[in-house]
Amino acid sequence: MDGNGRWAKRKHLPRALGHKKGVETVRNIVRVAGKMGVEAMTLYAFSSENWNRPEEEISDLMGLLRQYIQSDIDEFVENGVRLKVIGNYRVLDADIVAMIDNAIEKTSGNSKMTLAVALNYGSQDEMLRAVQHIAQGVKSGEIQPEAINLGHIAGALDTADMPPLDLLIRTSGELRLSNFLLWQAAYAELYFTETLWPDFDQVELERALESFGHRERRFGGR
Repeated sequence: MDGNGRWAKRKHLPRALGHKKGVETVRNIVRVAGKMGVEAMTLYAFSSENWNRPEEEISDLMGLLRQYIQSDIDEFVENGVRLKVIGNYRVLDADIVAMIDNAIEKTSGNSKMTLAVALNYGSQDEMLRAVQHIAQGVKSGEIQPEAINLGHIAGALDTADMPPLDLLIRTSGELRLSNFLLWQAAYAELYFTETLWPDFDQVELERALESFGHRERRFGGR
């Protein structure tokens, strides 16, 4: 979800207002995706590298996260949305962690759609943690090294209980994955748009899905 800062700059507004508009876009896109039958969606909300941003901006982002959880949890329940968080979110402020844990528990029985939010997430870190988990299994004798397969790795990732990634969308014209779902994106279709995230709407999502629908997915078979 890239481009909040540039959106604000183009409109001569503070970056914080760009992030606020970005949250409104999140709310709209989640609703639209649910109505369109999207089974699962993962949103890259805060990367493990975002801690390098100015302290004031980080504070604004955390404040918006608090507001989003508080304001939308009841709607998640009503619409059958299950909330999931990937990444090490437990390093965040204690009140945010408590809100997230409560929201995850409150929506755990929902099955219409899974909304995964990546918080303090980095795909390389995720894979490192997966390798460490498997190594512990080898050390304890539960797993033989020669028996390790792709399923062991996929099962140790934060997305283990989610369906395979079909489509990865990046906004704002950037043409890179930026440490997002690197393992999961191995055979995903990639869609890049010049549209800044605050301007990404139902029409833009429909364009992305239409593009995906016209692609021939071969998974390396031919």
